[in-house]
Formats: sequence, C-alpha cells, structure tokens
Amino acid sequence: MSEDWHRLSARMLAVHPVQEVVRLLPVLIGVLFIGRGSQGQIWSLVGLGLAIAAGLLRWFTTTYQITAEHVRVRRGLLSRKELSVPRDRIRTVDLTSRPLQRILGLSRVVIGTGRGDWQGAMGVTLDSLATADAARLREELLHRRTEQSTGLVDVLAELQLSWVRFGPFTLSGIAAIGVVAGSLANLFNEVQIDEDDFGVLQSFLGQVASAPVWVIVAGLVVLTAVLVSVLSVIAYVLAFWNFRLARGEGTLRVTRGLLTTRQTTIELRRLRGAEISEPLLLRAARGARCSAITTGLRGEHSSSVLLPPAPRAVAHRVAGDVLEDPAVASAELVRHGPRAHLRRYTRAFLFAAAVTGLLVLLWWLADWPAWPWQVALVLFPAGALLAEDRYRNLGHALMGGKLVFRQGSLVRRRQVLSTEGVIGWVFHRSFFQRRAGLISLTATTAAGRQHYTGVDIPAAEAIALADAAEPGLLEPFLIRR
Repeated sequence: MSEDWHRLSARMLAVHPVQEVVRLLPVLIGVLFIGRGSQGQIWSLVGLGLAIAAGLLRWFTTTYQITAEHVRVRRGLLSRKELSVPRDRIRTVDLTSRPLQRILGLSRVVIGTGRGDWQGAMGVTLDSLATADAARLREELLHRRTEQSTGLVDVLAELQLSWVRFGPFTLSGIAAIGVVAGSLANLFNEVQIDEDDFGVLQSFLGQVASAPVWVIVAGLVVLTAVLVSVLSVIAYVLAFWNFRLARGEGTLRVTRGLLTTRQTTIELRRLRGAEISEPLLLRAARGARCSAITTGLRGEHSSSVLLPPAPRAVAHRVAGDVLEDPAVASAELVRHGPRAHLRRYTRAFLFAAAVTGLLVLLWWLADWPAWPWQVALVLFPAGALLAEDRYRNLGHALMGGKLVFRQGSLVRRRQVLSTEGVIGWVFHRSFFQRRAGLISLTATTAAGRQHYTGVDIPAAEAIALADAAEPGLLEPFLIRR
C-alpha cells in the first residue's frame, strides 16, 4: 500500500473558485449596488478575485495520505494543520457530487468517524477526488473488494414515483420559505431598493389591506399551505430522487439525490438496529421513515437514512429486511397497562387545568377578557385525544434477540435494538411513577442516540425484560423470590 502524499484532483480548480464566488455572491452584489458607481465595481472585482484565489489555493495547500493505520490530511498556507484519523475509527464513507462536480467527474469524500460528526463537524473531508478514485478509496477504507459490481447482491428499496406524495407531509418547505424570505430581505436591504419603484406592488398590498380580516387570514393560510406543499415536494425530489438501498457483502449502500448525488456506505457489523419514525402528519398519510441505529452515527443523522418518507408498509419491510427479521418491525407489542393509561390522562388534564385556571384568575383579578379561558377549555378534549393516542403508542417486546420500544404521539417512534448492542440499563422512577408502580427503562448503547427508553413499564415487567435481554447482567442487583 502506497504511503505517499497525494493531491486532490486537479479538476477541482474548475470547481472551487466557482463555489467561492457563489458563496460570496450576496456580498458582491451588495458591494456593487452600494457603491453606485465605478468604485463599487472596482471593489466587486477585488472581491471576485479574492474568492477565485481562495478556491485555487485550496488545491495547492491540501494533501492527503492513506496508510495501513491512519488517514491524514494536511491543509492551510499560513496556518498549517494536519488531521489524522485511525482507520479503525472509521464508521462511514460518504460520496457526494454537486452538479458541477458531476459534470467534471468529481466526488466529495466525507469519512465519518462517529465522534465529532454528530456534533457539527464533518469528519475528514476530501473535496474533490475523481469519482473512480473516490469509489476505490471507499472500498479500501471499509475493507471491501475494489470491484464495485461484486459488492451489491440485493436491492432492498428503490424510489417509487408515488412516494413523492409524502413530500408535503414532511413540512420541509417551511424551512425553504424562511431561507428564501430571509435572503430576499437581506438582498433588498443591501441593494437599498426604493419602495416607490414598485407602485404596482404597493397598490396590490393596499387592496389586500382593505379586505376583511377573515379573508386576509384565510388567504394567507391557503397561500402558505400551497407554498409549503410545493416547496416540500421540490425538496423531497432534490434530496431523494434516484434513491436506492442495496445490501452487499457486509455493507448497506444508500444512493440518492437529483442535482447533488450522495452515496453512503454503512458496515453491517456496526449495525445495532433500526428506527421507524412517523411524525403526526406523515402518520396521518400512512407514511413513515426508516433510519439505521449504528455505531458512530447519532440520532437521525443524514448518513443513517435507510428510507425516505414512504408508505408505512414499505418502512416496516425495509427495517425487517435490514435486520433480517421481518417480525420485529410490525409485530404487536406488550401494552403498559391501566396505570400507564391513567398517567397519560392525568398529565394531559393537569396541564389543561393549569392553563385554564391561570386564565380564569387573570380574568377575575386583572380584568382580562373572558374568551381566553373559554377557548382554553378546548385543551380538555384535545388533551384526552392526545393522551389516548400516546397510550396506544406505548409498547415493548423482546423477540429474537432484539429489544423493541415504541412511544410518542407527535412523532411516533418504533426502535428495534439488538440486545448484543446493549451495554447497560438505567431504571428511572419519579415520585409519581413510584406511586403508580411504573418504571422508565433505558437501554444504553454505543450506537444511534446512545440510549433508548421504554416509558412507564410496570416495574416487575421492566426488570424481567432487562434480565431476559441480557441474562446475568443484573444478577448482582436482583433478589430472587
């Protein structure tokens, strides 16, 4: 294995200057318009030159080395930095190609180590390598064959056009609206556009302002719903077009993306389970997501996605196929009993009573209007519906060496965790749980969120469940009767 230092692909010289210019484009436009003359144009050209120089310098100042034990990256000109990562700490290798990179046959390699990745860092990044070199590097780092075609043996899921209907139920368009609105506001502020230049728009806004309030509110609601739906569908297509989940010899490989393509490889030996999540709106549309519980990736990290929003039955099937046990993804679970049921209603009604009581006091003592506390009465039936749904979603099971927890209402989650990945147990009992004879049982693990909790399980069942999942682990703490 060669241990020489290598440079990134020379073709990146056509990519990074463009990326730097695009990144600084709002600033350059602002400088151009604020100048209002040749001075602004000069400063814009200076900024453009600096952006291009910064992109070119990245190639000249970045080198990397692959050894049998480490991956090393050196970068920087005035401040020289070297990042070294042990190969046995590598958890994932992602290949990403933006549109310009795809045209030039380049890929961005992100090597996930499982430590700083979920805290905001990006692991080790090589931006950019030739696509063929990036694929070979991925196979080398994950200790797999270099022939890519021999690794894929089973396609578990591919995007169906009908799945796009779940896009509006993800509400990802809300973030897009915020980004677009903020960018336009900043641009108009930087450019200093005169409001008198938009007489037609002012006339339209004046007519809208003269309409009844209920018409304005209804129109805004409809407009927002349409925009969110359209933008959510666009975001879904951009993120998950050409989605494909395939299982190879010891790996799972996910490919997705329309303009920017991404390939993620997860080693099966690091897989500890799977999670099926159903946000309320997506659940109403009978949809669900599926993600991997694997060491080195925390929560719903983008590298852990096994299935985008899709029909619930498909999410159950994919989770069962990945874990090689179809039953754990859809089997009926053990309910938590009447005391857990009562506890859901008690908490909902206490919250509704507290809010309503506070508003009644303000109406009585501070001369507040009566309608706030009257509206707050809706919290009681709404709380009852939420409490019933939360109880119906509670459940646990132990089957085939896998621990299953389910909970949540606004986001219902079914978590399937291999008992081999459990490294400890936490038994939590609040004052009210002790009186009700309930326990929240948490399984700790090195994978995913690092802890998964079954809420309000009857005490005897929780202890028996933990003892059966990991025989002998609790033996020093148990008193047999």
